[in-house]
Amino acid sequence: MKRLVLTPKHSLNRRSLVVGALQLGFAGALAARLRHLQITQADQYRLLADENRINIRLIAPERGEIYDRNGVFLARNEQSYRITLVKEDAGDVRELLLQLAQLVTLSAEDIERSVLETQRSAPFLPITIIDRVSWEDIAKVAINAPSLPGITPEVGLSRHYPLGPNFAHIVGYVGPVSDRDLNRAEDPDPLLRIPRFQIGKVGVEAKYEEDLRGRAGAKHVEVNAQGRVMRELERRGGNPGRNIQITVDAGLQNYVQARLGDESASAVVMDCNSGDILAIASSPSYDPNKFVRGISFDDYGLLRDNDRRPLASKTVQDAYPPGSTFKMVTALAGLEDGILDPNARVFCPGHLDVSNRKFHCWKTGGHGQVNLEQSLRESCDVFYYDLALKLGIEKISAMATKLGIGVKHNIPMSAETTGLSPNKDWKLINRGSEWMIGDTVNASIGQGFVLSSPLQLAVMTARIASGKNI
Repeated sequence: MKRLVLTPKHSLNRRSLVVGALQLGFAGALAARLRHLQITQADQYRLLADENRINIRLIAPERGEIYDRNGVFLARNEQSYRITLVKEDAGDVRELLLQLAQLVTLSAEDIERSVLETQRSAPFLPITIIDRVSWEDIAKVAINAPSLPGITPEVGLSRHYPLGPNFAHIVGYVGPVSDRDLNRAEDPDPLLRIPRFQIGKVGVEAKYEEDLRGRAGAKHVEVNAQGRVMRELERRGGNPGRNIQITVDAGLQNYVQARLGDESASAVVMDCNSGDILAIASSPSYDPNKFVRGISFDDYGLLRDNDRRPLASKTVQDAYPPGSTFKMVTALAGLEDGILDPNARVFCPGHLDVSNRKFHCWKTGGHGQVNLEQSLRESCDVFYYDLALKLGIEKISAMATKLGIGVKHNIPMSAETTGLSPNKDWKLINRGSEWMIGDTVNASIGQGFVLSSPLQLAVMTARIASGKNI
């Protein structure tokens, strides 16, 4: 038999056959894989592609407005101008901002904040340098636009408080979301993460934040690998915030605030039938519009360190010894108990001896014989010393609580104080000592441990006058 000899030509043909078979097998496997990807996993990969290509951007809703009982606006949104900067067009950001500061008012704090924001943001995203800019400043920027690359004036909405300081303690103000705000929220609204989004910080703005904020809209945008928006695909509108109406009368509030002037004082006006608060003023006050624009450290320091405490509402945040106004509480406690006969007379020699201690009446010579009506009209201290010794502190304290002393009334203002309607248990727990008979004597005329806010005194008086639990 003739033996087959493998020449180089024959060897090459065999290798080609083997390689061809392998390539055909690989091609078949690849085709099968492609078919699997195209048919079996098409939806999954399409979703992944969309996730890389399509972004959802939130659209901030218009904030609800606040107005008084007659429809006078106390907080509203006004068209305003702002100056923005895009880092990738700006070159040296700090030098550019220093140049801008020669045209418009731009503090060193604004410059440092803006530089920091550009470092944190994508280079193609605009950041706000100054908000609520005057038309004159916008014109200056527009004229010098060729020498201010990356700087652009824009139109938007800003919060405005038309009555300023007269309603600062009531309405409050809005400000940018802080890390503390985010940490405090159990389930933070995605709106809170929008750069420079503002929320209520104090007052009605804070109390009704969720109502005033509204619900975000959204837009679907196509972005490239760097996150730059290429085009908008779809837009869905949100819901604007709800308007809030309060019981205060703007005209009366302005009048009361004007009467207080620059004194360190407060006043509350209530409707005794409905319980509506018609005016609630505290002086001195501050301009809430400064906080919306972004108050400087120096200006805030002047407010914070002022001994007359303009940032605090004395009507609800501070508590003071109520003094002789509290005598009505002691009198009502006696009448309710039945121990006080309104026509019975008590002799006031100008003092009362209690446990070897002399408690004086404000009138050194005394008032002589006085009944309930006379004791209130002439504010006789001894009459109430005597009544308190018969009643005891527990009944006086219970009546004070019933009339609104030592309890919060949950009005939409910040940091409402509880005040204090003391009794034996309170002193033992908080002072670590027994209640003394002298404590009862002092409490009977609104001194000692008794503390009340001006609002609580107004509620007390309104409840006495109307007989209603308002």
